[in-house]
Order: sequence, then structure tokens, then C-alpha cells
Amino acid sequence: MDIDLTHLPDDTAALKALVHALANEVKSKGLKIVQLEARIAKLKRLQFGQSSEKIAREIEQLELELDELHEDESAQATERPATVQALVEKPARRPLPEHLPRQEEVHEPSCTCPNCGGAMRRLGEDVTEVLEYVPASFKVIRHVRPKLSCRMCETIVQVPMPSLPIERGRPGPGLLAHVLVAKYADHLPLYRQSGIYAREGVELERSTLADWVGRSAALLDPLAAALRKEVMVSDVIHGDDTPVPVLAPGLGKTKTGRLWAYVRDGRPHDDERPPAAAYFYSPDRKGEHPQRHLKDFRGILHADGYAGFNAVYDAGHVTEAACWAHARRKFFDVHAANGSPIAREAIDRIGALYGIEVGLRGKPPDERQRCRELQSLPLLDDLKAWLEATLPKLSGKSDLAAAMRYALNRWDALTRYAHDGRIEIDNNAAERSIRGIALGRKNYLFAGSDAGGERAAAIYSLIETAKLNGIDPEAYLRHVLTRIANHKINRIAELLPWNCPAGPSQARAA
Repeated sequence: MDIDLTHLPDDTAALKALVHALANEVKSKGLKIVQLEARIAKLKRLQFGQSSEKIAREIEQLELELDELHEDESAQATERPATVQALVEKPARRPLPEHLPRQEEVHEPSCTCPNCGGAMRRLGEDVTEVLEYVPASFKVIRHVRPKLSCRMCETIVQVPMPSLPIERGRPGPGLLAHVLVAKYADHLPLYRQSGIYAREGVELERSTLADWVGRSAALLDPLAAALRKEVMVSDVIHGDDTPVPVLAPGLGKTKTGRLWAYVRDGRPHDDERPPAAAYFYSPDRKGEHPQRHLKDFRGILHADGYAGFNAVYDAGHVTEAACWAHARRKFFDVHAANGSPIAREAIDRIGALYGIEVGLRGKPPDERQRCRELQSLPLLDDLKAWLEATLPKLSGKSDLAAAMRYALNRWDALTRYAHDGRIEIDNNAAERSIRGIALGRKNYLFAGSDAGGERAAAIYSLIETAKLNGIDPEAYLRHVLTRIANHKINRIAELLPWNCPAGPSQARAA
């Protein structure tokens, strides 16, 4: 339920009705969570038998759906009025485990009174324990804040509690960063993480972890939006997409969503701007999605032959640069299937083009363009003539003919790189950005909902950009989550990965 907090009703009865409606919405979601938990428990009792593998997979699907429900609830909770949160949220915190080591950080106020300059005396102290994670171990940080009072005027002073990313449950930023990276970079679902932490003697329910993920994602949304905007003001980007299985609500089956990746990486042509990756989620692969993503982009787009990009090119503000790796792959598949000598010759000719590129990596655009016009263009002209002469001799229905038609039909876009030193010979920068997602699908199985897909896209954007800039993504997220709660929204760009202080080493210590 969306609420406009600037136009709340003045009538008491209307306000009560609004609060009751919100409370009922939360209770209905809570009921679904209880029902899922009951179903999982029943399936676990039935797990041993002839259909145990099928039941185990169904349990995994339900576990992930439950994680997503908890995350959705937590993300929405950050937008509820405080009065509603007080009614529907029940903290019920467990005490932090006694066996964990304690590290005290004492926030000592000044020993002189800020009002009159008199000497202060100790009245007592407040202690807040925060569960934190350091590599390979947990620890509890005790924030000790002594209270001092003035002997002359009785003024009481105490250093404020340092802000935490999430007050509920009080996880430290390092622990939140670890959970996010484990889920989105290492593809460990929350229920598996919960089991890992339990072996270390720390009971963290999957609902607690999901709450943290949902709230962390809500905190990081403005930063992900700033990163996407940064990518879209580039003059050259790489684009690609990959399928993501998404759980269809109530069906116990999956549908196919998409994660779209847009990468700025000018390092091969000596661009000083830092590399960056922006991901978007969509529930299908319709062309309207890249059109929306790229509506503000003006420049060159490296992409494969996906027809959904055609409307973007037709609009006139985006220039297509096709991918020789895709063209080569079609010939490679034919050669791998039947050893075709014609396919082998096409592969060798394309390989000669790649050989020229090896010596141009990292050179400025004008130098790359000159070398390509001298060395690559003659090879491209010969390749086109050979394709046009060979194609009529082949069966029109063969895969080899299809590979040749693909190259000839996209010839202008395939050869555009030879006339512009900013353009790459292929779209491998985008393909690399989605490789981890594709490799992780076996572990991660699927996203639990469309909202979960959108969360994943935002977190992937931050993680992949950190990796592109040589920064440990967990260290980077720890750095951001330590600061973002109190960071001014109009200065959010200061938290982008390349602005992380002094690179990986200091990010790791932050």
C-alpha cells in the first residue's frame, strides 16, 4: 500500500482506518510466511522416500520464496509511518551470544562542561552491543558511552551513539556487507547462510537475514540509481542480457525474467573515466525494456543482434557497434559440429583481426583508428569479398550459410570499430559482466519474485563496479553501509566505488 505522507487525513477516524489497513496488510503477509514455514516443515518430514529429490527441490524453492517475502516486507517497512511500525513490528531480539569475543569502543565526552566549562563527574554509562562480522569470525562490538555531569551546574553530557545502517537487530555494516556479497556475488541463498552461521555458534534466522537484506537494499537504492545514471551519460557502453528464473507467485514454478547489463569500460582506449556496470531487471525480454533503459543515452552501444535494440537505433540517438565474437561463434559452432574447412577459414580470417587488436589495447583512440584503417580495413574488405563469393555456393538452409548471412547483414555495424578508436572489436565487456550470474544460477536457482530481481540488479551494479575498479566488493559495501545512513542524498556520488578512499587496501580497513 502506497501512502502519501504529505497528505495524511486530519480526521481521527480516517487515520485509524489507514493504520488498521496497513496492519492488516502486514498481518496477511505474515500469515503467508507462517503458511510457507508450515509447508516446508511438512515437506521435510516427507523428504525420505522415492520422490526425495523432487521434494528437496520443492523445499529449496519454498525456502527462497520465503526469503523474498521477508525481504519485501523489510524493504516496505522502511517506508511506513513510525506509528504504524510501532504497531506491527515486534523486535523480540535474542541476546547476543555470550561466547563471542567483545571489543569495546568507548565514546568519551569532553571532561569539561560545554555550558559553563566546569569539571564533569561520571554518572554511569549506556552500553549497546552490535553483532559484527570480520573475515572468518564473528565478534560483538560494545559501544560504551559514559555519562558525565558537571559538578558546578549539573549539566549531563554523553557522546551520541554512532549511527547504524539498521537499528532493528543491530547488525554491523561488515556483517551486512558479508551477507549481501555471499548472496549476490557468491550465490549463497539466505537459508544456506543461516546454516553456515549456525555452525559457528551464531543463530541467525533466515527471516532475520532477509530483513537485513531488504533494509540494506532500500538504503543502497539511491546509490545504485546514481551509478546507473553515471553509466548512461557515457559516450560508449556495452549492453547484454541474461535469463534469470523467477518464481511465479502461487504456482511453485518459475518464469523467465531478464537481467540487463550495461558496462562502461574505456580502459582499452585509454579513457580516464573509471569502469562501471549498471544492471536492470525486467520480467520478460520485450524490446520496451532496453528502450526505457537507454532513453537518455547518447552514444555508441556495443550489442549482439537482439532485435529489441532496433527501436533504440532507429530513434537516432544511439549508434550500433556489433560484436565479432558473436559472428565468430557461429562459425566456430559449425566447425565444431562437422569440421567444415570453410568455417575454419572464416575463423582464421576473424582471428587475424583479433591479432591486430592485441597491440592496440590501452592506446588512445586516434592511434587505434589509424592502425585499424591501415591494417584491419584491408582484411575486412577481403573477408567481405570472400563471404559474398562463397555464400552462393552453399545450401541456403545450412548453418554455415546462416553464419555468413549474419555477418553480411550486420556488416556496417561489425566494421564500425575500424573507423572509431573508442569502439571495441567485440562486446566481451558486457559478456564478462553477466558471466558470474550465469555461472551462479545452479547454486542460486532463481529469484524469488520480480521485486527480488530488482534488488539483485541494484546490488549486482554495486558489486560488479567495485570489482571492475579493483576493490573488494565486501570491503566496499562495508565502507558504504558504515556511512550511507547519515550521508546527504545530494552528495551520494561520493560513495561510488571509485571514490572509495585510496582503493582496495583502505576500503578493507574502513
